[in-house]
Amino acid sequence: MSSTPIKKETYLEWYKSMLLMRKFEEKAGQLYGQQKIRGFCHLYIGQEAVVAGAMSVLRPEDSMITAYRCHAHAIAKGVSADAVMAELFGKATGCSKGKGGSMHLFSKEHKFMGGHGIVGGQIALGAGIAFAEKYNGVDNVNVCYMGDGAVRQGAFNETLNMAMLWKLPVIFVCENNGYAMGTSVGRTTNMSDIYKMGLGFDMPSAPVDGMDVVAVHNAMDEAVQRARSGEGPTFLEMRTYRYKGHSMSDPAKYRTKEELEEYKGRDPLIVTKATIAEKKYANEEWFAEVEAEVKKTIDACVKFAEESPYPEVGELYKDVYVQDDYPYILD
Repeated sequence: MSSTPIKKETYLEWYKSMLLMRKFEEKAGQLYGQQKIRGFCHLYIGQEAVVAGAMSVLRPEDSMITAYRCHAHAIAKGVSADAVMAELFGKATGCSKGKGGSMHLFSKEHKFMGGHGIVGGQIALGAGIAFAEKYNGVDNVNVCYMGDGAVRQGAFNETLNMAMLWKLPVIFVCENNGYAMGTSVGRTTNMSDIYKMGLGFDMPSAPVDGMDVVAVHNAMDEAVQRARSGEGPTFLEMRTYRYKGHSMSDPAKYRTKEELEEYKGRDPLIVTKATIAEKKYANEEWFAEVEAEVKKTIDACVKFAEESPYPEVGELYKDVYVQDDYPYILD
C-alpha cells in the first residue's frame, strides 16, 4: 500500500503536469506537420498518468531512463519546456545541445538519463544506474521505462535476472499501450500478461491500470519503498493507451475507431479533472487559470525554440569522448 498520502495538492499537481504534457505533445505534432520538427517524433498523448503518478512518489535525486517516446518524461523530471522544444527543433539551446532531437533528450542536472532510440537498449542501462546508486551507498532509485515491444529483447531477461540477483534499486516499468510499433501484443506472444515475465525471476511483478493516476501512484510507491529499503527491483506492467500512432508517420490502421473512443472515455486528464471537481478541490476559475498558464508556457517554448541558434559546425566533434583533446577524432 502507498505510504505517500494523496492530498488535494497531489491531485492539483497531477492535473497541471498532465495538461502540460498533453499540450506540449499536441503542439509538437502540429509543428511536425509544419516541418519545423524533423526526423522521428513519437507522441505520448493518452499515457500521461504513467509518468504523473510516478513523479508524486519520486525524489529529485532519483533517476529516470526511457525509450524514444520521451518528451513527457523529460518535462516531468524537471527539464524545461524551452529546452525540450529547442531540442526537437535541433537548436543549440536544447537539452542535448541540438544533437539528440526527439528521441534522445537528456539532462544530467535533472537525472534524466534519456531518451534511447535502440529498442530495449535502455533496460540494461537502467540497471547499471541502479547498481551505481547501490555501490555509492545511497538510497536513490532508478525508474526504467520500456514499451511492450522491448520486453521481447534478450537484454530484458538478462537484466531482470541480474537486477534480482544483486537486489538493485530499480523499478522496471513496461508501458504497455497494446501495439508496440504497430503489432498487437496478442500477435507477438502466447502470454499477453506481460507482468508475468518478471515472476520467472521471483521478482515482485504486477499489472497496473496505467490510465488511472491513483493506481500508478500506489503501485509505484510500493515499488519505490521496496527499492529504497534494499529489497531489490519490481516489474510493473502499466496498461495504458496512446491516442496517436506509434510515430507521426503511423496512420494506426491496425485498431478500430470504436476501440480508440473507448479509451478516450478513460482519458486520465478528464478523469482527474472530474475527481478534482467532485472533491471540490478547485473551481472552474482555477482550471481556466491553469489552462492559460500552460498555454503561455507552450507559446513561450515555441518562441524560444524558433529564435534559438543552430549548433556551430564544430559542435559535431564535441561530446563524443570524455577527453576534450582526444587525438584521433579528426583523423
